[in-house]
Amino acid sequence: MKEPIHTRTLMVQGTTSDAGKSVLVAGLCRVLARKNCRVVPFKPQNMALNSAVTSDGGEIGRAQALQAAACNLPPHTDMNPILLKPSSDTGAQVIIHGKAVSELDARAFHDYKRVAMAAVLESHARLSQQYDYIVVEGAGSPAEINLRDNDIANMGFAEEVDCPVIVVADIDRGGVFAHLVGTLELLSESEQARVVGFVINKFRGDISLLEPGVKWLEAYTKKPVLGVLPYLHGLHLDAEDAITTEQVAAGTETVLRVIVPVFSRISNHTDYDALRLHPQIDLQFIGPGQVPPAADLIILPGSKNVRMDLQWLHENQWPEVISRHLRYGGKLIGICGGFQMLGQEIDDSEGIEGPAGSSQGLGLFSMSTVLRQQKQLQQVTGTLTLNAADVEGYEIHCGVSTGAALEHCAVTLSDGRRDGALSGDGQIMGTYLHGLFDHPQARDELIRWAGLTPSFAPSLSDIREQQLERLADMLEQELDCRALFPGVM
Repeated sequence: MKEPIHTRTLMVQGTTSDAGKSVLVAGLCRVLARKNCRVVPFKPQNMALNSAVTSDGGEIGRAQALQAAACNLPPHTDMNPILLKPSSDTGAQVIIHGKAVSELDARAFHDYKRVAMAAVLESHARLSQQYDYIVVEGAGSPAEINLRDNDIANMGFAEEVDCPVIVVADIDRGGVFAHLVGTLELLSESEQARVVGFVINKFRGDISLLEPGVKWLEAYTKKPVLGVLPYLHGLHLDAEDAITTEQVAAGTETVLRVIVPVFSRISNHTDYDALRLHPQIDLQFIGPGQVPPAADLIILPGSKNVRMDLQWLHENQWPEVISRHLRYGGKLIGICGGFQMLGQEIDDSEGIEGPAGSSQGLGLFSMSTVLRQQKQLQQVTGTLTLNAADVEGYEIHCGVSTGAALEHCAVTLSDGRRDGALSGDGQIMGTYLHGLFDHPQARDELIRWAGLTPSFAPSLSDIREQQLERLADMLEQELDCRALFPGVM
């Protein structure tokens, strides 16, 4: 029996990005929640364009909203006090406690970290007063030497709050023992001491073939391997940032073909999970240089830099693709930034998202959009203009759109506001609502509008709940949870 680890705050760090930190934290949160523990997720600093609106009217990373669901909690800004949303290759919008405070380049943010750490510790202190356990997710790798100074995302935070750390590595990438040993070797002596064990993620095959390596790793590092987690095929949970390229095989019924261009600054691509997981839908993300296939529905997604991504559309010949698609009777939806692109002009004279200026839109709606400093952040409910189907979602946008096209709205919100636009011929829809397809009524009505009678499919929330339970079942079986949470398991 391994020695128990006594802690109320436990941090999960990874050898690389996408090693499995977000999913492991979500699973651990659900394990503790099933034991009736008061548990909360926490990520000091996140860099992602997938975000969620919280119950207190702020903005956090999408992964932390998923982890909150694993805890049976509404998302709150204290769960992710620092969120960076890249707007270019070198700059990002800095969001502190849910609100955008500045736009900084990478070097300027490095100098800003002391201020950011204060916000991080403030949130952690508040959560410590309310919950029995805090399960923390690191960012990237703790062994990134160039980012170690004033670190707030990994070991810098762990040292500040004096919490133990487990390190997870993805064996599916190859070189798992080198990743774990190399990461440990690059840590300081005190940081090495707080690593209480390793987790090997996404293993597939005969476990007996891995055992000699596990024994060597434990003997060499004097650290236990707390679990070897199997590759969970078909695990569908909200992605933190990377677009899920795995396609869900459509059933034998008639299929609705949906394509989504992958902008250079695409945001909230989790908006399409409800479609991607539907058995009658073939959804494809189309990257730069790819030839868009024929489709029934094209969706222009959200963007962190609308004018830049509008230029991307032109460079990749999408206006011609869209024109031909509409000519043949296809349907088109623009969401948030994608909605703004459907208008006649996008004016960013204040330089909110990049160099100041304006761009001509696609001209499919009689409207124009002005980007303003104040960001609209709120959770909303309402009904679609199409057959009054219930819809729910959230708004995250800086733009204010005006024009005649808005007189025929796409959504009537519960607070009396009108959102978006629906073209007179019924082919084109635009909305500011992220999560447009999450409510099953709205999803099914939009599928029907796009040309297919939908059969029954579970809601996205039902799928998420089933996957979280599946994940927790696996962790209780394969991970030494008793060592991590003595007295609970």
